[in-house]
Amino acid sequence: MIELTRTAGGRVLRIGHRGAALLAPENTLRSFRAALAEGVDVVEFDVLDLPRGPLVVAHSDDLDEVSHGAATGSVRSLSLVELREVAPELPTVEEALAFFAEEAPDAGLHVDLKLHTRLDELVAALRRFGLEQRAVVSSFHVPSLRAVARESAAVRIGFTYPEDRFGVSRRPTLWPLVRVGLSTMRASVPRRIPRFMRRAGASALMLNQALVTPRAVAIAHELGVPLIAWTVDDERDLARVVDAGVDGVITNDPRIFGSLTNHC
Repeated sequence: MIELTRTAGGRVLRIGHRGAALLAPENTLRSFRAALAEGVDVVEFDVLDLPRGPLVVAHSDDLDEVSHGAATGSVRSLSLVELREVAPELPTVEEALAFFAEEAPDAGLHVDLKLHTRLDELVAALRRFGLEQRAVVSSFHVPSLRAVARESAAVRIGFTYPEDRFGVSRRPTLWPLVRVGLSTMRASVPRRIPRFMRRAGASALMLNQALVTPRAVAIAHELGVPLIAWTVDDERDLARVVDAGVDGVITNDPRIFGSLTNHC
């Protein structure tokens, strides 16, 4: 099963968000390659279902986002052929998993669920490519996590907190307001972690970086749960969460890890 804790030497796990979203178009094989070129240990990517097609690597149903501004509308209303007319680099899950099996045999996979159905199909694909042991599947949606766990005891389960309910992670102008809101939640998070883990049946916690504190990390570690901070693109935030003791960091720009020479 994929190892998500810090190394014995104190090195944090380096996780590329949607590949390397600041270096190449997110959730594409090009982005995955950019992340791996910068030395990440794990590549995070999103999985969405097409009602008229296969599972694909995409963050949301927003076609403007997934096509990188080339079109507007709903991703899920299109067939794969139609979708590739405006998002030619969008991979299917099968293509993404083939990439990890054939081109990146040492990389871990962090699969973030953007769907609540066809989870048996996702797990079957991981199994078919021999990737169950290398994968952690995460979501805020507890029933989906439990469904994945029923399908495979080999795939690691990660609970994501909090839910990005309104897509603010894609709207930088709202980040200052979000930080204020998260700061009011910070003190209550440590005592809630045991309940999060029990409800989700998870063995890893993916926590918004603004909620990371040494106490939250300590509680997670008391439970034997690695804590992964998301999404960290500022060197000061990186230093803060690393000093707090997190096991891994998810970032849009893996070059940020070059600032860690004095931390780990």
